[in-house]
Amino acid sequence: MSSPTRRPVTMISRSELAAFEARTQLSAELRCSLPFASCYAYAPRATGLLASAARLLCRRVKACDPLWLPRYARCVVELMASEPAFVRLLGRGDAWLIPVPGSTRTTPMYWAAWQLATALQALGAARGVWPGLVREFPVRKSATALLGERPTVPQHYGSLAVIEARAPPGRLILVDDVITRGRTLLAAAARLRRSLPHADIRAFALVRTLGFLDRIDRVLAPCEGVVYWAGGDVRREP
Repeated sequence: MSSPTRRPVTMISRSELAAFEARTQLSAELRCSLPFASCYAYAPRATGLLASAARLLCRRVKACDPLWLPRYARCVVELMASEPAFVRLLGRGDAWLIPVPGSTRTTPMYWAAWQLATALQALGAARGVWPGLVREFPVRKSATALLGERPTVPQHYGSLAVIEARAPPGRLILVDDVITRGRTLLAAAARLRRSLPHADIRAFALVRTLGFLDRIDRVLAPCEGVVYWAGGDVRREP
């Protein structure tokens, strides 16, 4: 009777094992969910007067328009007093706001999320602005990248860093100007949770995209939703 054939044993080097453990840890950190709220709606390919108004709003926000951005921030504050979703998520002015860095290395006070966060804080929507999250390495700008070339969640995660491990107490709200799929926000939340595992982290984006709709029926469309990891990528509802 012939003896069973032995399969060769594959040896794994220390560097390969370390890379595997890093990937496994990263995958575990990204398997999370993030509640968010948004104020305005925008569909990049929609037509009509409302779609044009939404595109203009987006351009003003991206450009940090000094006249319009405070007006949009005031609208958010008014919604915090009347919309249950905003009260549940953002609280009543007792949270700390964390501006989500742009695609380039962090430059204080010049990007849209920072300007929005400071405008909200000035109107009493938060206890303060905490600049503890920075972009250490640039990533491709999603707004100008082709669909298959936009940064992945691991790429966002790897380029972000928490520079102050001692966060302020209470709820932490990630603030961004626009949410599309939610990759940047989920990566930012995962990076914060690694340094602050017990923090209550949520998100707010002034504008949310509605995909490839032909028309939109309103621009002011307050919304409460969630961003989560599923099937190797991010999903956003709604």
